[in-house]
Amino acid sequence: MAFSVSPSVIVREVDASQAVPGVATAPAAMAGIFKWGPTNDPILITSENNLADRFGSPTDDNYETFFTAADYLSYSNALYVARADDGSATATGTTLAYHANNDINTADSIYAAFDAKYQGKLGNSIQVSWSTSGAYQSNIAAVGGIEANGIANNSVTQTIGFNSSTFTYELAQASGVPIIPALFAGDVLVIGNSSVGFQELTVSSSTATDIEETTGTGNTAVTTTIGVATEVVLTGKYTLAETELNKVSITKKWQHNRLFGKAPAATNVHVAVIDIDGKISGAIGTVLEVFEDLSTTVGAVGPQGATNYYPTVIENMSSWIKVANTSVIGTATATVNAYETMALGTDATTESNATLGALAAAWDTFKNTNEIDISFVLQGKGDDLGVRANYIVSNISDYRRDCVAYLSPSKEAVVDELKTQAKMDNAIEYRGRIQNSSYWFMDSGYKYRYDKYNDVYRWTPLNGDMAGLSARVDPWESPAGYRKGIIKNIVKLAFNPSKPQRDQLYSADVNPVMSQAGRGIVLFGDKTGLGLASAFDRLNVRRLFISVEKAIATAAEGFLFEFNDDFTQTQFKNIVDPFLRDIQGRRGIIDYRVVSDSSVNTPDIVDANKFRASIFIKPARSINVIELTFVATRTGVEFDEIVGQIA
Repeated sequence: MAFSVSPSVIVREVDASQAVPGVATAPAAMAGIFKWGPTNDPILITSENNLADRFGSPTDDNYETFFTAADYLSYSNALYVARADDGSATATGTTLAYHANNDINTADSIYAAFDAKYQGKLGNSIQVSWSTSGAYQSNIAAVGGIEANGIANNSVTQTIGFNSSTFTYELAQASGVPIIPALFAGDVLVIGNSSVGFQELTVSSSTATDIEETTGTGNTAVTTTIGVATEVVLTGKYTLAETELNKVSITKKWQHNRLFGKAPAATNVHVAVIDIDGKISGAIGTVLEVFEDLSTTVGAVGPQGATNYYPTVIENMSSWIKVANTSVIGTATATVNAYETMALGTDATTESNATLGALAAAWDTFKNTNEIDISFVLQGKGDDLGVRANYIVSNISDYRRDCVAYLSPSKEAVVDELKTQAKMDNAIEYRGRIQNSSYWFMDSGYKYRYDKYNDVYRWTPLNGDMAGLSARVDPWESPAGYRKGIIKNIVKLAFNPSKPQRDQLYSADVNPVMSQAGRGIVLFGDKTGLGLASAFDRLNVRRLFISVEKAIATAAEGFLFEFNDDFTQTQFKNIVDPFLRDIQGRRGIIDYRVVSDSSVNTPDIVDANKFRASIFIKPARSINVIELTFVATRTGVEFDEIVGQIA
């Protein structure tokens, strides 16, 4: 504080604006088997479409995992997903050649090997095609006359090679030097001239063949190989009238030339990534992504100063491919093409057979509370023995103590079992396999829903819906009942418990999901897996304390290294009080008290460089039972006489 001897006005400023930050529901988290995407790397997903884009659409091997995530995202818009990897999945690879001079038999061809960006057989649908400046577009001059096998006579199969006594035409570079044209399936041949017009034909396949010349007759005849030709099969026939091939220009264009405005620079390449069979996009031949004018020179930069070296650009920008190794200069073989379709990619094991180790590695990415803030953990597919459920509870929710795990019994327990009583017994048995904790919540089974990706109906677990319902309400509210617990995207339940069965389930900490005619399918319970009578055996109380503890602990960090005196103690109480009062006003707390004075901050505590505060909370309780008593009375009786006398 300023000091003054003479009369003056002293201004003192005190910051009393600190407050406990409001804590909204944090994202959920789940791990499981997906057909695409990075492994053991949590990715924030905001919608079902986003989920399918990043991790692939559901398959027969992973639909329970996929739709658990999708169902949660129908209620909320924030879910961390970690793709598990058991080591059995592999990425796909291929080798391409850059034809610097349009000739695959010379030593100045450049090769590069590519892999699918991620593991899995979905990568086998990827085709990579590229073009150098010379391969982008080249003029091929016709030399000699045209005979019966010529293009003008509507031959579908056309042999391109050297001029000889047995071949009356050739295709050559403008210099007239015979070549082996670098023609590949998909390349476009533009044939014609300005007078007759131009026609485009596509190369559907190409094969190297020997060109032979026979001299002499009878026993003196000698057949000599005089060169190699490329036999190409075209998608159609040349139909424009022309009698002399040498009057017709033939231009070879790279099959993806229309994707780019012009040919790449002399030392650069264009790259196109294609969905060759439609399994990625749903349409055969869909262009997934293109990369224009990438450099093959190490350290090259673009006009804006950013790197333009093709391995770096593809690594940073591509969603589908990666460069397996840098370019190697050498002699190509005739089997190396200007395009290649991926092969040999395999998926990891199914979600049913995935090892605990593989799933655990993915789940463990959510253990650190400082790295990822979450409120819910989704189990996904239930396992018969509850091993996975116990791992999630022990190592994630109970370990972090700031989130709740949502569990479902196994598909075998409630879908494959035909008897209703056995379904209930199985669900209760499954709960008995899971350790007691208030940091998990279990539902009663599975739902039947439509899979739009495969046009089939699937049985999927309900734990994604349960977490989604929780995400839609304040932490101190129960997500159950006809107002807040209606299930989405459901045709029917695998197990619709009766009232006596609901009673048994609830006594065992299994929260029933029930269907009632005219009222929908609804969650009818809010018990945690604590296993004993306590305020924390209810989900709303557990989540209330998680949210309050997280918020106040965050606010308390601002007091670290301050002095433990009356001012600090009072200031702490003054920022916590309004926060709790607000929750009280929103019906989440009945009453509370904050004690942070000298009664808890004793001299010994102060000398130990500690600060203590005790926060007492009376949580609001959800109604689980409603009792209605209807009393018939005689006409002359006053109600005040009997009110309070009826038990």
